[in-house]
Amino acid sequence: MGADITAVIVDWAHLETIPVTERKCALIEAADPDAYDEVVEDGWAWLPPAPEGFPAWCARYEFGNTLGSFKPHFWAGERWETLREHAPADLLTALDTFLAGLFWMPPGTDGDDVDEDHANPWHGAMRAYCPPLNVVALAPAWSASGPRLEELRDPFAAHAAAPGRWVGRFEEFTKLLHGWAEVVAEAHHRGWGLIGLPI
Repeated sequence: MGADITAVIVDWAHLETIPVTERKCALIEAADPDAYDEVVEDGWAWLPPAPEGFPAWCARYEFGNTLGSFKPHFWAGERWETLREHAPADLLTALDTFLAGLFWMPPGTDGDDVDEDHANPWHGAMRAYCPPLNVVALAPAWSASGPRLEELRDPFAAHAAAPGRWVGRFEEFTKLLHGWAEVVAEAHHRGWGLIGLPI
């Protein structure tokens, strides 16, 4: 079996009321498709309010045509790795910032969180871990890079295209990025964080 990812946005204030040792289980339970009123294959699924009347504190985002697999995200990172040296410098910086905050490991890193929060060791198992302050930094990076993705079409075709393979077409690459942008935008709008659960 391959690696999976479930992207959720989370009310961080609520998350911090959950004991550290129970957070991962609480998130997995909140991300369970059976907890939602409807099945969504592409886009948002919102956790209904709790019976006690508390508002929903978590929502999951489904990346269409990925079947919940982490492979498309991994391969999007690989395509960017191949493509980035052919991008304009300012676009490269902005997209590096955006992708490194989500699923791409910049060159020369081993994937460890340089600001590891030792009080929350459970987050090391996550595929993405962005508290609200991190989300705030990702939003302008997307604003600077998202409208300019078309500039990467020709370089992608020349250096990164792999028809028939994961994220081998430019449209697949940009669709995945736009999905992450939607996740970041919604989390930013609400002042929430986002997490990529390994399920």
